[in-house]
Amino acid sequence: MPFDYKKEYKEFYLPPKTPGIVTVPAMDFLAVRGEGDPNQEDGAYKQAIGLLYAVAFTIKMSKKGGHKLEGYFDYVVPPLEGLWWQEGLHGVDYSRKQDFRWISLIRLPGFVTREVFDWAIREATKKKQQDFSPVEFFHWEEGLCVQCMHIGPYDEEPATVAAMQRYAQEQGYAENFGQDRFHHEIYLSDVRRCKPERLKTVIRHPVRGIL
Repeated sequence: MPFDYKKEYKEFYLPPKTPGIVTVPAMDFLAVRGEGDPNQEDGAYKQAIGLLYAVAFTIKMSKKGGHKLEGYFDYVVPPLEGLWWQEGLHGVDYSRKQDFRWISLIRLPGFVTREVFDWAIREATKKKQQDFSPVEFFHWEEGLCVQCMHIGPYDEEPATVAAMQRYAQEQGYAENFGQDRFHHEIYLSDVRRCKPERLKTVIRHPVRGIL
C-alpha cells in the first residue's frame, strides 16, 4: 500500500473539529509564491496549483521511468496547503481577498533532496514544455500552533478561527504571526467535487506561550 501522510500523521492532517495545540516539525515542500484573489479565473493562484501538481506527480511517477530515485517509496501525493497573509494585518481579512499574499505548498516525501527536486523541475519542463522556475524547494519548521478541522465553505472560516483564538487564550497561548509564521490551511477536499458545506480544511495558527 502506498504511504499516505494523512493517515500516518493524523495529528497534523486529521485533527478534530475542536481546537488543539500541536508542535509541527520541519518538513520539505514544493512551493509557489504569489499574491491576489485566489478565486480569480485563470489567475496566479490557479496557475500555481497547476505547477505544483505537475512537479509533484513527476516525482511520484518516476517509478515508471528510467530515472530511479534513491530511497524512493510509493506514496499518496499529500494534500495542497496554503500560507496566507496580508501586509500590515494580524491574521487575515477574508473580505480583502485581492490583498492576499500566499505560498502554495505540497509536502515532499523524505527521499526528495534538492538534487531530486532539481531533476524533477528539469523533467517536468522537458515533458510539459512549460516554465517551472516559480516552483521552489521550501524547507519550513512551523513549530507551536493551535489548529482545528473546519467543515464548510472557506468564507465561514472566521467562526472556526474565533474558536481557535478563544481556546489558545484559555490554554495560556497568544497568536504569534510574523516572520515565517502564517495563517495556514490544508485542503483535504476536492473543491471541484465536494459540496461547499462538506469541505474539510485544517486551519492552523502560530502561537506562543504567555504564562
